[in-house]
Amino acid sequence: MVELSRDVGEIVLDVVVIGAGQAGLAAAYHLRRRGLVPGVDFVVLDSNDGPGGAWRHRWPSLTLGTAHGIHDLPGLALGTPDPTEPASSVVSRYYGTYEETFDLQVRRPVTVREVRDARPEEYTGTGIADRPPLVVVGDDEVWATRTIINATGTWTRPHWPYYPGRELFRGRQLHTHDFWSVEEFRGQHVVVVGGGASAVQFLLPLAEVATTTWATRRPPVFGERSFDREWGIDVERRVKERTRAGLPTLSVVEATGLDLTPAYQQGIDDGVLVSRGMFTRITETGVVFPTTGPDGEPGETEVAADAILWATGFRPAVDHLSPLRLREHAGAIATDGVHVPRDPRVFLAGYGAGASTIGATRSGRAAAVAAARAVEDAADPVRSATARSATVRDETPAPQR
Repeated sequence: MVELSRDVGEIVLDVVVIGAGQAGLAAAYHLRRRGLVPGVDFVVLDSNDGPGGAWRHRWPSLTLGTAHGIHDLPGLALGTPDPTEPASSVVSRYYGTYEETFDLQVRRPVTVREVRDARPEEYTGTGIADRPPLVVVGDDEVWATRTIINATGTWTRPHWPYYPGRELFRGRQLHTHDFWSVEEFRGQHVVVVGGGASAVQFLLPLAEVATTTWATRRPPVFGERSFDREWGIDVERRVKERTRAGLPTLSVVEATGLDLTPAYQQGIDDGVLVSRGMFTRITETGVVFPTTGPDGEPGETEVAADAILWATGFRPAVDHLSPLRLREHAGAIATDGVHVPRDPRVFLAGYGAGASTIGATRSGRAAAVAAARAVEDAADPVRSATARSATVRDETPAPQR
């Protein structure tokens, strides 16, 4: 385990931002807006080899025109790139330009192994709220800080649900995290599992080179609702109800349904975007769906498969926060917006309602403001309270699709 050196222990940062995706970069931008200096008052750590966050890992066939919701970062618009260019290239270039424009000095690649309380022998001062500083432990370096903004997203935590027989299947099994090209499946039969946007984005191009079966636990919901301010407020309300209670996070698609675009409607008409329901078990050569006979008697039908593609989503990448004991009995971290009631030094951006392009930028801003205020309060509680009372509340619009 990497130990905190005496020299590092004498330098306590105000904020460490963990993650340089959309939420992390938005947080760093707003920290600068509040007068904090990158590399002096705060640092941004990123586990990737280069800019782009999770987008840099997306498959080449996911073009800018087919990707869902690439939103502008604060202070620098994306512009109008070629919609046929891979989204991974567009976003990586955009984020790289953003980091340079605002001199965010992102440190990479840094994998944060754990975040814990500083021990007395490492640092004798206090962080905020009469608590010790936090120690952020990387691969071979550590940082002491008063607060952290955790913006690690979900990409590194693919969710693989278990179904009986999964270990028996002799074909290929892969997750959204591992997908690269439909050409790998030419001439095969692919079972796509999951009812979200990724599953739909796989099924349509796969249908051009292979045959497919779509398996979902619930019937897919294609919505025709206008994605306006009211919709945005409704989405956030439903997702926040769970995160506030410390329940496992709900994906935005589960709360909103899928856009019924002309391409998706054509896929439905062609029989590609039609779910068969969920299989009950997996065999060596395929998956088994329940059936009902002419007399109502239950039965089974096996669908042979060469590959099973699990488009079953991701979970928050927060295991490095385990030493802080933030989880509730339900298994997740309870939040009040970006605040973690169990620890006033920790702010979560890109978590819960912010875990998508709909809310990531807004949660990054909120986390930056909250972290900066926490540090200001610790330095001069009376002056900070007076300053806040004189500040006009900033009304931020609900997310738009």
